[in-house]
Amino acid sequence: MTEKLKENEVWLLSFYRTSEISGALFFGKLCKSLRPGPIQHDMTKHFSDEAVHSWLWTDCIDRMGAKPLKLADAYQDQYLAVAGMPANMMEILALTHVFEKRVIRQYALHSRVPDLHTEIHSTLSKIMDDEKWHLSWVHDALAKMEPEYGKDYIEQTIKKFWDADQEVYKRTMKEHEERVRDLGILTPEPTSGI
Repeated sequence: MTEKLKENEVWLLSFYRTSEISGALFFGKLCKSLRPGPIQHDMTKHFSDEAVHSWLWTDCIDRMGAKPLKLADAYQDQYLAVAGMPANMMEILALTHVFEKRVIRQYALHSRVPDLHTEIHSTLSKIMDDEKWHLSWVHDALAKMEPEYGKDYIEQTIKKFWDADQEVYKRTMKEHEERVRDLGILTPEPTSGI
């Protein structure tokens, strides 16, 4: 018999699920508007990965004897209010770079929780493999944009979104600190990480 999830675990896994759904929808819509080329190719795989990740969280929650919660907002929904709308593909990729680093960091922290359910650990591991590829393709695409935008400007843009991510993370943790602390995941944030 599978051990039952605690209320806070169901909430956090549902939060992850909602975030993956939002990512899939965002990148899916963007892919429809892109001209054929390397970015369209890689972004199409990226959005399909995000959709699969949302299913993996749905399935994990179900296998643990619970049902996903309907959550109104995803983590990344807060970026626009803090950093503004990305103006071009370089800014979208810079924001994606920062967000994917956040996801990997969060999932890695979660995977180290003592006595973590095997189902949750397995799901985190599967997803983190894809997230590493997401970081790689976005990094490579940004590097190819250096002749057009300049390396310094790209780094400044990443820094702008990293600063926004810090603000969003603080707000999210303040709002949900009790839930996350109960699960043993809350740790100090790095002072840099671009």
